[in-house]
Amino acid sequence: MKNIIFSKIKYLVTIPIAIFGLGCSDLQEEPDFINPGTFYKSAKELQTGVNAIYDDLGMGIDFNNYFYNRYVFECLVGYQVGWEKGPLQYNLGNINPADEYIELYWGQSYRSINRANAIIETAETLNDPDNAQLVNRLKAEAQFLRAFYYYGLLSYFDNAPLTVKSTKGISDFPSNNGGKRALIDQIYADATAAAEVLPPAYSGADNGRATKWAAKAILMKAQLWDQKWTEAKATAEDIVNNSGLQLFTDFGHNFDVPHENQGERIFEAQISATANASEYSNHSAHFNPEDYPSELGGAGWSWLSATQDFRASYDNNDKRIDATFLEEYPTGRLGKVNGEYPIVRWSPNADYNLSRFGGVVRTDANPNDPSQLIFGKAWSGKLVELGTNWTNTERNTIYIRLADVLLGHSEASNESGQGDAYMGINMVRARAGLSPLSGLNQQTLRDAIIKERMQEFVFEQVMYPELRRKSTFGGQPDYLGDQIRHFSAKYNVGRAPKKQDYVLPIPLKETQGNPNVQQNPEWQ
Repeated sequence: MKNIIFSKIKYLVTIPIAIFGLGCSDLQEEPDFINPGTFYKSAKELQTGVNAIYDDLGMGIDFNNYFYNRYVFECLVGYQVGWEKGPLQYNLGNINPADEYIELYWGQSYRSINRANAIIETAETLNDPDNAQLVNRLKAEAQFLRAFYYYGLLSYFDNAPLTVKSTKGISDFPSNNGGKRALIDQIYADATAAAEVLPPAYSGADNGRATKWAAKAILMKAQLWDQKWTEAKATAEDIVNNSGLQLFTDFGHNFDVPHENQGERIFEAQISATANASEYSNHSAHFNPEDYPSELGGAGWSWLSATQDFRASYDNNDKRIDATFLEEYPTGRLGKVNGEYPIVRWSPNADYNLSRFGGVVRTDANPNDPSQLIFGKAWSGKLVELGTNWTNTERNTIYIRLADVLLGHSEASNESGQGDAYMGINMVRARAGLSPLSGLNQQTLRDAIIKERMQEFVFEQVMYPELRRKSTFGGQPDYLGDQIRHFSAKYNVGRAPKKQDYVLPIPLKETQGNPNVQQNPEWQ
């Protein structure tokens, strides 16, 4: 059983409530706030504080937590749909600066950034000469995590405020005057500094902590965002050539429990309800099919699934299908038949998403005949754990893996005209059992990389940022707009791309409460 290093230690730094949207729900009856200036007297105590920075990457303290909010944002694209009110409104393009998912994600990000700031400040003055090497490593972990959270803000908001000092009072208002340039430069600085100190791997109880290669991967991703193609290519090659990391032969090993913190899995949030009852994830609660029987562990919510149309876009021989999607499961919609729940199976001809969005339901079987049950929704096999109660989950949440670096190398090589642009994408395709690409021009290879990203990383919280990063509203390329138009036409939702689809708004609470923050231009 894995060791859980990211314990639920919530109150390691004092965060003024008015600044980042935190409220009374964050207080306990007996507040146990810890003053960094008086608590951190040793490397061991500093490590306790670093553990808290990791905390929001897992379940955190909010049911609509860091990773779930990102799944909701993905619904803007249209390949992933949800009947719950939040995902559904994103499918329809109906969001605003007061949106609860945006406010939560913003607060979770800055809560962790503030913790990282406090740890970095403390590490620079901590006097523990017997553990100086550990103190330096913990500081580097905090720098990586600050870069990670800032990259998450850059990915959705562009012009989030930057602060590298811990909040001391309610007058400490950060500014976004530097725009995304300031965020990118800070990510560069933190990721570079972290990579110089962090070890390439861990063992034992430290498994799951940020490594040198995790820091390098965030650096590469920021370089891609900055269109520093030559630099991104060099960083990707450093990881590929020097890390020793290799793709799993079996794609499914990226998401199972036995292979956690191994192989190509570069960075992941640690989840284990067995090790700690509060350290579960609610993936199964959000992604289980709604008709999966409750006595087998179904939560009955099924807020998110991929469209039948997206599932059908895969090559039938793609080896990623089995680990990506639930192709069949026992359904409770008819009760038990002959003492067993009938099996419902995915079909390319049954698209129940059409029904929800007002289209015509197409089906190739009788839904009242257990032997012919079929469904069109594509549930996530990467995330859910059928056969267990949703609060007993064990699967880690994956944030960075080697395939991201390989596709980043292909993109950087293609855009710079340097190096082997086919190396990365063909390694990813070979593992999927697909034929190699060759002879494409720059634009068609660019298109192929986008498609490969979508099919490799569906259900991994990354495609809305990737599509908007590569898109220009009203111009070319417009991968995000193309996906929105396709979704709208297929499911008759009457939605056309608009400039607000291409970046999330800064939360209303922030713009109203912080005089140093300006709303994104698209939302003014």
